[in-house]
Amino acid sequence: MMNRREFMIGSAAGMGMVAVSSGFLTSCAHPQAVVQSPRQVAGGYFKSGFGVDEDLIRRVLNAAMEKGGDFADVFFQHRVSDYVGFEDGQVNRAYAQVDLGCGIRVLKGEQTGFAFTEELTEESLLKAARTAGSIADAPRGRTVPEGPFAGVEMPSLYARRPLWMDVTPERKIAIARTVGERMSALDGSVIKASTWFGDEDEAVLIASTDGILVEDIRPMTLLYANCTAKKGDRVESNGYSRSARRGNDMYDDVLMEEMARRAVERTLILFDAKVPPAGEMPVVLAPATSGILLHEAMGHGFEADFNRKGTSIFSSMMNKSIAEPFVTIVDTGLEKEARGALNVDDEGTPGQRTTLVENGRLVSYLHDRISAEFYQVPRTGNGRRESFRHVPMPRMRVTTMENGPHDPEEIIRSVKKGLYAVDFANGEVAIGAGDYSFYVKTGYLIEDGRLTAPVKDANLIGNGPDSLRKITMVGNDREIDPGTWTCGKDGQSVPVGLGLPTVKVSAITVGGVNE
Repeated sequence: MMNRREFMIGSAAGMGMVAVSSGFLTSCAHPQAVVQSPRQVAGGYFKSGFGVDEDLIRRVLNAAMEKGGDFADVFFQHRVSDYVGFEDGQVNRAYAQVDLGCGIRVLKGEQTGFAFTEELTEESLLKAARTAGSIADAPRGRTVPEGPFAGVEMPSLYARRPLWMDVTPERKIAIARTVGERMSALDGSVIKASTWFGDEDEAVLIASTDGILVEDIRPMTLLYANCTAKKGDRVESNGYSRSARRGNDMYDDVLMEEMARRAVERTLILFDAKVPPAGEMPVVLAPATSGILLHEAMGHGFEADFNRKGTSIFSSMMNKSIAEPFVTIVDTGLEKEARGALNVDDEGTPGQRTTLVENGRLVSYLHDRISAEFYQVPRTGNGRRESFRHVPMPRMRVTTMENGPHDPEEIIRSVKKGLYAVDFANGEVAIGAGDYSFYVKTGYLIEDGRLTAPVKDANLIGNGPDSLRKITMVGNDREIDPGTWTCGKDGQSVPVGLGLPTVKVSAITVGGVNE
């Protein structure tokens, strides 16, 4: 019998299955990257495991170009995932998934042809290539240059090898069980403790008619802890999650204790919280999790496809001032081992850091190949896709605001009466107009420059560009939230990260209760 590592390396080519997005919350100091040599990066994972060598890739790409396409690329993917659920004192859910296949894209002018196959036989690959290429109707397009494909220099942000294949099911069950049992033991009011553990090892290969070929192996793990407590007739629930491109060593005793404690603390504070007063008021966004507002209300508006089509409110604002000079916003794939980290995007562009707003001025969008060619600018490493069944599009990685000049305590002291927003849940955003509504799960009132009563069940209602202009103070305490953020767009979900320093917005409409 094969062990799981052998299966990851050499499973039969016909075993593609539908994969599940590894996350739960859907919407949706920069480390120096260690650069590897191009020929090391080209690797041989798919060659040794599935017989996908450079000659086969060249034949597939040339078949895709037979009808006169301008460009073609292939995206091979092999992903093995495990999930374990713990609830009511026992593990009650566990399953594994395997996803395998190749997506083939052909570009002709402004048109895109796309096909995929779950079989990595030459016959299936050539059929898919010709299907994608049928979008064109002209003499044969350019062919792939003879000789070896070129590698891609890229950072080394996580271990480029399977990290979870040799971890036993017993260990994975123990992680889920330990955090669940510790939540139950922390407070007598806890009536339900549930956890959801997941891990995956994913290998991808991207090659194109530009003559590049690159492979990456992307590990991922996540753990979500949810606590429900009861006091008298009241029942409250809340949770805490962690995710990273790391292996089994992430789950030491310290982390598991922290996860249990935070989930319980976030739940118990709700018993003392009240719904805040309604109306327009200053809102101070706490570091880390508040980055969801930046991601949703502004980040999507910076994605170049929305701007190329004229549907984003930012489409006419390039090189214009849209915030105060101390506001700088970046999207980066270079946060080491972060959930949104990428050595290389799904079009073969190396991971990099992209400044979107610099000193208050909009200086870049987030680009994939199509938008970069349209705007005649370099690609930014944001071409991402959910799987080989999808075409790439501009997507965020880790979106954050840089540190500003203000002390966090100074920011709170500057507010006479307002809201300090800590923990966010669901939200809705209209990409074109930038209008948003976010649910604040927990926070505090600010009264006379001090945090006072805890609050819950508030809505923040505003407009992204308007809120950007109303940022009057930015703290020096930026944090990247380590949670299980997953971003949805056009039916595709991808793992992302987000963060923020303490930020003061001078006025946001708070939906609460009328006093």
